[in-house]
Amino acid sequence: MKSVKRKEKSRKRPSQAAEIWRRFKKSKTGMLGLYVIAIFILFAIFGSLIIPKDMTTRINPSEVLQGPSLKHFFGTDNLGRDLFARMVYGSRISLSMGILVVLISYSIGAVIGAATGYFGGVFDNVVMRFFDVLNCMPPLLVIVVIVVSFGTGLLNLLLAMSIGTIPMIARTVRSQVMTLSDMEYIQAARAFGSSNLHIIVRHVLPNAMGLIIAEGFGMVAGTILAAAGYSYLGFGVQPPTPEWGIILSDAENYMLDAPNLMLIPGIAIVISAMSITLIGDGLRDALDPRLKN
Repeated sequence: MKSVKRKEKSRKRPSQAAEIWRRFKKSKTGMLGLYVIAIFILFAIFGSLIIPKDMTTRINPSEVLQGPSLKHFFGTDNLGRDLFARMVYGSRISLSMGILVVLISYSIGAVIGAATGYFGGVFDNVVMRFFDVLNCMPPLLVIVVIVVSFGTGLLNLLLAMSIGTIPMIARTVRSQVMTLSDMEYIQAARAFGSSNLHIIVRHVLPNAMGLIIAEGFGMVAGTILAAAGYSYLGFGVQPPTPEWGIILSDAENYMLDAPNLMLIPGIAIVISAMSITLIGDGLRDALDPRLKN
């Protein structure tokens, strides 16, 4: 009997997280994106252990616009500041902006989308029409209004981008919830007297999580690109704070004399956004219920 029980235990299915990870590892592009973005994150977290922060603002007139070398891996900018140090510290702002905007937007948009998709009716119509009005305004216009009202800066850019992303997230979650609300197990939960909150939290959102997570990674990539673009235009982070969009803006007048000043931050923005997108695609396949068998 003991041997039979041991065999039964050994045949137990792995946890859901382990199964998702097993399927995700089959995606070569997803794993490639994970490795690349892990390198960016490690540099962002532990960069201060290698490079003093004052190197991002230290002006060296004798080392202006130098090319890559052993002393300055990525060269120096128009003020003689080390570009590698500015890129490492700038990755903290650029990557955290993408993650924070999506987290804030999802914490609000997912709740609104789940509520409108589950309850429907007048509440759904009023909220969706309000979001239609927000979608009519270009994101750049929202940024300009907030910047004019509250001033430029990282927090104001974070607020503006979060507001602009909430309607998109709410619509994504709403469509998933509306599809799941008519499923038999949801009807069974209602018949057993489960509360609406319990059904949404316990049954609806977990089953919609696959698409939500995959869409979230795509939005992180888009937010990184957008944040760099807004900072480049002067609506976000302000100099001398090192941020990839600011570094691009500072290099604009020296693109012929020192093309590395624009190529390096531009490549970093594209690679980081592409890597996160690849992770999202891999997770979409790993979380697809049709692949569970």
